[in-house]
Amino acid sequence: MLSKIRPAFRASGRRALATAVPTVFDRRVKRIQRDRAARAPNVKDFERLRNEVAWQVADRVQDIDRSFALGMDLGCGRGHVAKQLDGELIDTLVQLELSGGMLDAFDADTPDRSFRVQGDEEAIPFRNDCFDIVVSNLSMHWVNDLPGCLTQIKNSLVPDGVFIGSIFGGDTLYELRCSLQLAEIERKGGFAPRISPFADVRDCGSLLQRAGFTLLTVDVDDITVNYPSPFELVKDLRGMGESNASVKRHGHLSPDTFAAAAATYQEMYGNDDGTIPATFQVIYLLGWKPDDSQVKAAPRGSATHSLADLSTGMSLDEIQSQIDAAKAEVEKNKQ
Repeated sequence: MLSKIRPAFRASGRRALATAVPTVFDRRVKRIQRDRAARAPNVKDFERLRNEVAWQVADRVQDIDRSFALGMDLGCGRGHVAKQLDGELIDTLVQLELSGGMLDAFDADTPDRSFRVQGDEEAIPFRNDCFDIVVSNLSMHWVNDLPGCLTQIKNSLVPDGVFIGSIFGGDTLYELRCSLQLAEIERKGGFAPRISPFADVRDCGSLLQRAGFTLLTVDVDDITVNYPSPFELVKDLRGMGESNASVKRHGHLSPDTFAAAAATYQEMYGNDDGTIPATFQVIYLLGWKPDDSQVKAAPRGSATHSLADLSTGMSLDEIQSQIDAAKAEVEKNKQ
């Protein structure tokens, strides 16, 4: 099986980002955060959200009526998607992760443990036309060049290969973001970016199309998690490895400012039972690499009937009969 994997690696092993791409996230800091999260003895306590979204990604894979010989889990974490997949769907799943700590702390229930690769989502180290399917679960929102990453994914797929992924969307943690901003404005007269920026759902379809995918699907799921207070929320984010990794982040937030933010959070968004809600907007992406075998839209103006025919009193069976007759005539003319 290793002979099947090895030819996929590029000779260079890495592709650098284009110089024009702005650096929004500090990838070194993100790797350190994920390493730290993986070393925690109670790491499983912070994986409920990631496992839930991984199940949703796996469910979308299982909706496709085919099996795949070779796949890749991009930003696999501790193997959250792999353990949700039916073992017969993907023969071999290569699992690539930025954090060596995550790979070392792989979940014991995750299959294909021998095919773990430490690598960067921004520089996928595989040749073009390699994988039948690529999945990614809550990882790509930390990529600086998301269009470039999607293009690399598309290139790594065989024709008619599919990409299914999930990322956090722009409304994620809006309650915490607003509370921190209001508290800092009150205390300091201005605010620093405490929550990393996320992609807008309205842009995701365009990003997939720009990367060269076809037959696109983008859908959104808002997941609300209730916490006793913002302190537990921040602890949970740290345990997930999802702390702020923006290059413009400010490392220190004074205790009195955070206490003011917690009070603002409770006042503006608090539940009746004293808990506070935290919104995680999850965007699911699906796209196919183009291939001649795929269904294509009919040419503009090629319709033989109009929906207005329904208003003439014709039944659906009569309309279908005329359509079938027209198709038969076209086939006859081809002969």
